[in-house]
Amino acid sequence: MIHVKEAVIVEGKYDKIKLSSIIDGLILQTNGFRIFKDPQQMALIRSLADSRGILILTDSDSAGFLIRNYLSGCIAPEKIRHVYIPDLLGKEKRKEKPSKEGKLGVEGMPLAVLKEALLRAGVGVGEEQAAESRRITKADLFAHGLSGGPESAKKRAALLKRLSLPEYLSANALPEVLSGMMSYDEFVRIAAEL
Repeated sequence: MIHVKEAVIVEGKYDKIKLSSIIDGLILQTNGFRIFKDPQQMALIRSLADSRGILILTDSDSAGFLIRNYLSGCIAPEKIRHVYIPDLLGKEKRKEKPSKEGKLGVEGMPLAVLKEALLRAGVGVGEEQAAESRRITKADLFAHGLSGGPESAKKRAALLKRLSLPEYLSANALPEVLSGMMSYDEFVRIAAEL
């Protein structure tokens, strides 16, 4: 079991069931898009963000990113940690057909992939270890041709694919994700290989 001090926010009950087998901590569900119209639930999430922080783990499809971005707009960024699952094509066992985009959600991810995603986000890593390393910045992305240039979108897409990160991950969110999963030196090496 991975101990998580933050409240983990997921989309639905099947995501919560899946994560409860590997996470020791509080897991809350948004009930999909209901979060947009439920002020009481949003107040609870804000309160938890203030007291212990939140960890957002939504699907890698457009709906998951819509929910993630909504939560990110409602809560101060320093109170949020993001976990991203890779884009894996497939269908959840309980469903008759794949999702609209054909991607597996949190509930359909193999446990090993979920554990890897949590570790990449720094969950379970000591805070002192995470604070020691040099953070990757937006300026680093620019310097290595991953933003602001004519081929940067293509190069960034290649990086996302290589690191098994979701295609909808924005250039603004990328530095935080990269800092959580690799050292600055490793980033420089990978960026040079693209």
